[in-house]
Amino acid sequence: MISYSAIYSIIAFRLKEFFSEYQYSLLAPLTTNLLFILVFITIESYYSLSIDSISFVQFIAPGLILMIVAQESYDNTSVTLVNMKQIGSLDDWLLAPISRIEILISLLISSIIIGFIIAICNLIIFSFLIDIQIFNFLFFCYYLIIVVLFFGCLGCCVGILFNTWDTQSTFSNFFVTPLNFLSGTFFSMSYLPENVKFILYYNPYYYVVKYFRSCFDDEFIFQLEQNIYILSFIFLSFIITAYVYLKGYSVIK
Repeated sequence: MISYSAIYSIIAFRLKEFFSEYQYSLLAPLTTNLLFILVFITIESYYSLSIDSISFVQFIAPGLILMIVAQESYDNTSVTLVNMKQIGSLDDWLLAPISRIEILISLLISSIIIGFIIAICNLIIFSFLIDIQIFNFLFFCYYLIIVVLFFGCLGCCVGILFNTWDTQSTFSNFFVTPLNFLSGTFFSMSYLPENVKFILYYNPYYYVVKYFRSCFDDEFIFQLEQNIYILSFIFLSFIITAYVYLKGYSVIK
């Protein structure tokens, strides 16, 4: 039987932790994206750049929102778990009358809430600097949840399997950051050489960025095959993470 009170308690704990450490969890990513957008606004004012018939800044703004949400979704879950291992408080969760799958679900739900907070705050800041508007709010939420689920699952895996900050930062530097930069956040596929386009063709995260960006366009086109590919990848990520938590007797104290 699902323990809703335990799930609620973990979600409340993580949200309280998120707001109590707002300098690191909220202000830092917002400042990073603000610096990004200011730099690109300055560049565009000098060179009058445009991509796919829109201004360069309007093109990259949705990608910047996803990039920071993805990074924070990974960091929040992995940092929480590694820190709890370091101080020994993870044992309290494991000894409580709650299953490990319920712990995973709690972490992912809280990550979704945090992801929306960061995304909305970024949108508000961007709206003062550039012309940005959401035309399809339903798919905006849909693709935002997909990103949080994938990177949240990754953070949950890293946080539960490893015990050191070195490993946590290694995954961030050599997987999360390259995946963000190779997802079409800062460029359009049409400008890539043909022999390197396969990097994006087989990258499901590229399609997430592509469709999320389309939510800011009044001509949104939904392609079923690509979205099935995205959902299959997200479902596989969740199944692998759930398996790690279910069979974690060899890695969890």
